[in-house]
Amino acid sequence: ARAAMACIAKKCGIRFQPPSVILIYEEKDKDKTRQRIIPIRNFSKFSDCSIAAEQLKNNPRHKAYLEGVSLRQLKKLHSLLKGHLGGESLAESLEKIRQEETIDPEEDMNKLDDKELAKRKSIMDELFEKNRKKKDDPDFIYDIEVEFPQDEQLESCGWDVESGEEV
Repeated sequence: ARAAMACIAKKCGIRFQPPSVILIYEEKDKDKTRQRIIPIRNFSKFSDCSIAAEQLKNNPRHKAYLEGVSLRQLKKLHSLLKGHLGGESLAESLEKIRQEETIDPEEDMNKLDDKELAKRKSIMDELFEKNRKKKDDPDFIYDIEVEFPQDEQLESCGWDVESGEEV
């Protein structure tokens, strides 16, 4: 009966000693806030954070509680733990994660392998969703009309200059 209960995750964090994920959640239809400590077992500075995060999220004992926590956040928490186990300070670990999650606009993504490209796309999708205006948002405007100034000289590109050839 406990696994069928719906949980609404409020906060999720990491504890280094002993290694654990701390989840603050509310049970649906109740106003009571609860805390769940989920131990992270068999994890070392050599472990793969993605695999460990997936295993934790899919663990039958914790699945109902972690449903509202993104796999990406769990991976980030595991990365912090991995950094701690490797002797990094919290600031160093956070900076490394920030660099991994930042997209360089000058980077040529055509040269990336499939795994790295998927990672960049995931970051872009998450950023898009975070910034997207939804119909329920208070500042949502359905039909935005923008007037572009016409008094300035328009730049022309090579491809929009008419050529004598028909395609």
